[in-house]
Formats: sequence, structure tokens, C-alpha cells
Amino acid sequence: MTINRTFFFAHARQVLFDGALKPPQVVGISAILDKWEADMPNSDDRYLAYMLGTAHHETGRTMQPVRETFASSDAQAIARLNAAFKSGKLTWVKHPYWMPDVNGKSWLGRGLVQITHQANYQKLQTLTGIDITTDPNQAMVLSTAVAIMFQGMLTGAFTGKKLQDFFDGPKEKWREARSIINGLERADLVASYARQYYASISYTV
Repeated sequence: MTINRTFFFAHARQVLFDGALKPPQVVGISAILDKWEADMPNSDDRYLAYMLGTAHHETGRTMQPVRETFASSDAQAIARLNAAFKSGKLTWVKHPYWMPDVNGKSWLGRGLVQITHQANYQKLQTLTGIDITTDPNQAMVLSTAVAIMFQGMLTGAFTGKKLQDFFDGPKEKWREARSIINGLERADLVASYARQYYASISYTV
């Protein structure tokens, strides 16, 4: 079976995008749906809904890969992070991981789900088979970002928590699933997005 995209986009457009979808949003959502249909057509569709809800939140509903701070360039992201760090707003950060290393590479957050730190880029490179350490900005390519999100959320590579921990048979924990990405930060909001995406999913033979 395949997802009924006419129904999906009609429902999602109204409840998640204020009645109008921009072409990049359609492209981003379609890339996620394509990956699902190609690799996981018989899997728990709550996984798909929660991934879509996560991407919706993490990208500011652009449904396209973004840099940390939603900057348009690495230089702008680094400047914004430096300013926040110096003003004491990033209390959880001990060392500014975004500063370019000896090879000029910055390991700041990028993607549909933003990965940070060189070790995490290496981990996701191993899981996806896509080279994102030679050029970290490869994580800004949509197909790469989709692959990273799928692998990270399915295997628990981001935080040690994975989708199956929260959606498995009768188990359904939309709020708690936020810990796959970032504790319970905005957990209710992300859960609300995911539930609306779940309501958008129907199938055609």
C-alpha cells in the first residue's frame, strides 16, 4: 500500500500549515514520505507521524534542513552561537563545539534533526553510509538529512531513545517520545504536531 497523498496533503495543509503549503514544504514532506514508502511500508505508521512532527518542529515548519539558530550560513550561525554563549544563554555548553577545527570545519547543528559535535557526525555517517565528515554541510542536503533523521530516530543514535521505545503495539507515548531528540523540551507541542500528521495518514492499495 502507498500513502494517499491527496488526502495527506489536504489534511496537513489545513491543520498544520494554516491552509497553504509552499513548494519547499511539499518537497520536504514528500522526501520523508518517499523514504518511508521505499524502506518501511509495513512499519508502524506512528513512527512516520512522529518523525514528521519532529521535522515540523525542528525546522520551524520549513520541512527543509536548517542550520543551528536558523542561520543562512555557517559564519552567521557561529556568530549567533558565540554571542549567545558569551552572554550566558547556553548554560549547558561547556565548550563551543561550533568553532571551526584545525581543518576549518564547524560541527554545528545541521539537518531536519540537527546533529552537533564531530563524534555525532561520525556516528551518523557510519549508520547512513553517507560521508558527512569530509564536508559537514552535506547534512544540509535533503536526502542526507532524511536518512540521518530516520537512522537516528529508529536506532536511538541521538539520545539512546528510539521510536520503538514509545510506539509498540498498544504502547503509545506521544509526549514522552520527545526524549528521542531532546528530553521533554516542547514535548506537548511536538506531540500535537505528530498527532495531526498521524491523522493525515491514510492508504491506497
